[in-house]
Order: sequence, then C-alpha cells, then structure tokens
Amino acid sequence: MPVKQITVFLENQAGRLADVTGILSDNNINLQGFSTTEARDYGILRLVVSEVEKARQALKDAGFTTHTADVICVTVADRPGELHKILDILAGKGVNIDYIYVIAGTRIVLSVANIEETEKILKDSGISLCS
Repeated sequence: MPVKQITVFLENQAGRLADVTGILSDNNINLQGFSTTEARDYGILRLVVSEVEKARQALKDAGFTTHTADVICVTVADRPGELHKILDILAGKGVNIDYIYVIAGTRIVLSVANIEETEKILKDSGISLCS
C-alpha cells in the first residue's frame, strides 16, 4: 500500500521550516518523517504525516506550494547490510530509485516510477512494507 507524501516548496530563508512545523503543530498533525534538499534560493521539503489532506490544506491556506505523491515505506531491520539487501533486490529487478530517505530510524521511503510493481517485488522477497 503506497504512502502519501507531501512535498512543500520553500524559499531558502531563516524560519521557513519552523513555519511549516508550526502549521503542523497548530493543526495537531504528527510529523512522522521528513527529508530536505536545497538549491541556492529554494528548498524542497518532503513530509510523511499522520493526516495528509489536512496538512496539505493547512499548508496551502498558509501560502505554501505543495504536491502530494505516492511513495513506498519499507521497514528495514536494524542490522548491518539490511538496506543493501533491499536495494540489491530492486537493482536486480531493474527498479530505478528516484530518491530515498530514512524516517523513524528503521523505515525508509522510496520514490519509484512503478509503485505497484516495486511493492510486489519487495513483498515477494519477504520485505515488510509499512502504511
């Protein structure tokens, strides 16, 4: 089952991340995981939250540009080599990963072109998916 991720486009200036987390806090939305990337004048914030549509609307109402996308969340055992095992399975099946980030220590988020096919590969390989 895919997980919904919110992407927020931010100006690269002091306080913008705090603005986003304040909006989530004010709306009692739990931030379960996130990733940031930056360019010179802007940043991209990817969020996994407890209430996607409520968060997206609150951020939109505050003037933020947002986008939602389906991603895959995988539970990774906390042992050496476990991430490699998963990535090696996907590489062996020709799955290209657009980006990857960690949430909650033992969970990773994967962005891939064909979510359904990739989830099947992971499930067939005994990899646990989270929702």
